[in-house]
Amino acid sequence: MQAPKVGYVNVFVTRFDEAVRFYADVLGLPLRMREDQFGYASFDAGPVSMALAETDDASQVGRHTGIGLIVDDIDAAYEELKAKGVVFDMPPTKQPWGGTLALLRDPEGNVFYLDPGHS
Repeated sequence: MQAPKVGYVNVFVTRFDEAVRFYADVLGLPLRMREDQFGYASFDAGPVSMALAETDDASQVGRHTGIGLIVDDIDAAYEELKAKGVVFDMPPTKQPWGGTLALLRDPEGNVFYLDPGHS
């Protein structure tokens, strides 16, 4: 058997319209499809797609996702996103293994890594 590959990840949100605007307009992820009646939207995020799934279960929202958003220049991306009002729990910070990461939150409080991808 061939090893499976990750094809998509879902991020749970309670304010669907606001979340779609954040991911499309602030983060700049191209919207692939949006199905309002199902509370589901998918974005082109490279080889793995990222989707928003609306939920009324608050325990699914506002936590660390473990998802890394790869950018070419972490310092420039940090400054641009901060200027757009994105909340960061940690600015770009050198990590013990030598890489650099930042932590950002979406409007629902979901936490993501911002990563230059070559560290």
